[in-house]
Amino acid sequence: MKKDKLYLLTLLSISLIVFVIGYFNMNYLIKESTNQLLEIQIESSQREAREFSNLISYQITNGVDRDTIINNIQRSIEGTNIESGFICMFDWSGVEICHPDPQKIGNQISPNESFVRPLDEGINSEDFYQLLKHKKEQGGIRDFNSDRNSEIIYLYPVKNSDWIIAAHANIGKIDKQIKKLRITFLLVYLLTGLSIILLSVIVIRYLSDYFEKELESKNQQLTGEVLALSKLNLNLTNYKNKINAKIDNENEINTENEDAQKIKNRLLTYSKNKLNSLKVEQIAYINTENSITTIISLEGEKYTHNSSLDDLYNGLDRSIFFRANRQYILSVNGIDEILRYGNNQLKINTKHHNSIIISKNKAAEFKKWLNN
Repeated sequence: MKKDKLYLLTLLSISLIVFVIGYFNMNYLIKESTNQLLEIQIESSQREAREFSNLISYQITNGVDRDTIINNIQRSIEGTNIESGFICMFDWSGVEICHPDPQKIGNQISPNESFVRPLDEGINSEDFYQLLKHKKEQGGIRDFNSDRNSEIIYLYPVKNSDWIIAAHANIGKIDKQIKKLRITFLLVYLLTGLSIILLSVIVIRYLSDYFEKELESKNQQLTGEVLALSKLNLNLTNYKNKINAKIDNENEINTENEDAQKIKNRLLTYSKNKLNSLKVEQIAYINTENSITTIISLEGEKYTHNSSLDDLYNGLDRSIFFRANRQYILSVNGIDEILRYGNNQLKINTKHHNSIIISKNKAAEFKKWLNN
């Protein structure tokens, strides 16, 4: 149940992040793509207006009759008002001379009907985008007239005449292109977002299952190690009881043991210039450092001894004492706790909070010693 809740929260979190980031990215990309579309439309309209102006100017220079020129222009542009951009021509008084819609020929253009700027300037894509988006004055553009289907976005005069070429943008056609662009981006945004969410959930589910198996395997391994350590500590307790029973029956054991004369029951030690006879059953552990051998009793008192660790170990009862490493000899009575340490190593905590590490090579021998 907790796992299902975690998956649900993960799904909701990823969904929220993907859709929020995707939403802002989508709006930015739509705006940039729309600006590029409008920029292309503006450049195309400007180029077409200049080309028509130069063509008409060339014909006038070569003496072509004005009526002929007007008829030729009208035939070439008639019906083009259904495209995203088209041109028309009017004179300086604002009367339409040529227009894709023949019914508008002769109409007077009002200054408030379309965008008009000085001839050396033109509308930019950002202004055009704001005009289409907000339908109101933006960046010096007049209020949008919803009754018209087009906007004049560029004016270019015809040399040697009183004619002006006007480049129109078909608002309805461009609006449809922008809406189509928005729908395309929206579909891509939704499909991409859903794909990311689905793949994320699949990957999270896979990784979760994988790590759960790893964790379960480690838990099983840890459980086995805990049981092994529990058994080892139990062996330690049993071994201590066994040693105590042995000490209680020391005289009888010494009689039966052929090497009893070699095993020492007491050690002659020094403590603050005093000579002390210390019973071996009172020893917690023995260590050597900088060629000085120190004996720590079960009460925590420190004594020194003149012999080396090897010499002392040879005279101690191997059932009570264990050579942990080059620096330490452990007494079974001084062991407080056995813990797992590192890679198959053991850490022995003594009764006085000192820790002694037994290497993995010695660990098996130590376990065997406790099992005796």
